[in-house]
Amino acid sequence: MKNTMILALLGGALLTAPVTARPDYSASVKADYDKSLAALWDHFHRNPELSFREYKTGARMAQELRAVPGMVVTEKVGETGVVGVLKNGEGPVVLVRADMDGLPVQERSGLANASTVRQVGVDGLEMPVMHACGHDVHITSLVGTARQLASLRNRWKGTVVFIVQPAEERVGGAAAMIKDGLYTRFPKPDYALAFHVAAELETGKIAASEGIQYSSADSVDIRVPGIATHGAAPHLGRDPVYIASQIVVGLQSIISREKGPLDAGVITVGAFHSGTKHNIISEFADLQVTVRANSRDVRDKLIASIERVAVGIGRAHGLPEDKLPIVKVTESTPVTVNDAALARRLNGAIANALGAEVVVPFRQTNMGAEDFAFFVDPQFNIPGYYFAVGGTAPEWIEAAKNGGKPVAGHHSPLFKIDPEPSVRLGIEAMTAAVLDLLGPTKS
Repeated sequence: MKNTMILALLGGALLTAPVTARPDYSASVKADYDKSLAALWDHFHRNPELSFREYKTGARMAQELRAVPGMVVTEKVGETGVVGVLKNGEGPVVLVRADMDGLPVQERSGLANASTVRQVGVDGLEMPVMHACGHDVHITSLVGTARQLASLRNRWKGTVVFIVQPAEERVGGAAAMIKDGLYTRFPKPDYALAFHVAAELETGKIAASEGIQYSSADSVDIRVPGIATHGAAPHLGRDPVYIASQIVVGLQSIISREKGPLDAGVITVGAFHSGTKHNIISEFADLQVTVRANSRDVRDKLIASIERVAVGIGRAHGLPEDKLPIVKVTESTPVTVNDAALARRLNGAIANALGAEVVVPFRQTNMGAEDFAFFVDPQFNIPGYYFAVGGTAPEWIEAAKNGGKPVAGHHSPLFKIDPEPSVRLGIEAMTAAVLDLLGPTKS
C-alpha cells in the first residue's frame, strides 16, 4: 500500500483514510489561488456590501461564474442573488451555496486590506460595512469550486447549481430566492451543500454535525410606549426608558426560570433606542432582541414569553391598554439540521480525500444561526449538509491561550481569518463532496 491507512471513529461512522492524503486537484487549487483567487478575496474583503444591497458583489460573482466553461448564469434572483447552472449529462442535482453580504460594522482588524466602505442599507441608514463573518471566503471558494468541477468533468455526471445568496445576515436571502422561483426556474436539487468559515476552528480542520449544526434565530422588535413629559416632572408621564429597562431585565427571567435548564436558548437585547434630549421623557423606547433556540418548541415558548413579559411590565407600570408594548417578530430562520446519513457519508468522503485528521468532531460552541435551513425545509425533501471550515491559524489560537490577543469572534470589528488555507480547504472539501455525490456509482 502506498499510504499508511488508519481507522478513525468520526461522528459515529468508521472511516478508512490516508493519514496525509491530499486530492490530486490540490495543486490546481493552489495555483488558482495564487493566480487569481487571492486577489478576488482581497477585492471582496475591501468592498463588502450590506444585505439586499450586494449589487457590485452580485455582478462580480456573475462575471466570475460566466467565465467557467458551460456555466449558465442568471442574476437578480431574490433581488440580488445569482444562480449558476453547470450541467454535465444525466445524473443527480447538487446545490452549492455561498452567502455574500457584509455587516454594518466598522472594521478594526488591523488588516492591510481592511474595509473603509460605508453604505446605505435597506433601513435607510448609512453605516460602515465589513465582512465580519467571512462571507468573502465563502464566495471566493464558490468560484474556485466551480472552476475545479468544470475541469474535472470526466469524474462526475449530473448538474451543479451554484447559489450566490444575498442577505444571510438578515436571514431573508434564502427565502427570497426560493420565493423568486429557485426550485421551479432552475433544476431542483437532490442534495444541498454549504460551508461556513469558523473563527473558533483552526485552519486545516473541518467539522460537520450529523444533526443540529446551527440554532434558530428570530429578530424581535419591542416598542414600549410612554407618556412624554419634562424630565423634572416624571410623575406627570410614564417613562418608556425605565419601563423598557425593566423589560430588559425581565426577559432574562425567561431564560433562568421558564426555559428548561437542559434546553438551549438565548435572549439578547442588542439595541436600545429612546429619546432626543437629557431633560425630556420620551414618547417611546425601542428594543431590538435576538432569540436563539435548538428546537421549534423552545423557540415558540420563548417568543410567547417575551410578549407576555413585555405587556405585563407595561401594565404593571400603569400604561393604558391602548399604549401597551408591541412585540413583532421581523426576521426568522429555523434550526439548521444536517441530514444524518448524508453528513456521515460526506464526512467520510472528505476524510478519504483530504485525510482523516482533517475532519474533526463537531461541537456547537454558540447559538449562531443560518438561513441555509430554508433551502432544506422539510417540504422540499432535500437532504442538507453544512460544514464548518477552520479560519484561524493555529499559532493565533495558541498565542491567545498563552495570554496573547484573544481570537475575535464573528460579527466583531476585530474579526479576521487566514484567507489562503480557509479558501483552499473550502474548495477542496466542497469539490470532494460534490464528486462523491455525482461520481461513478460505487460497487
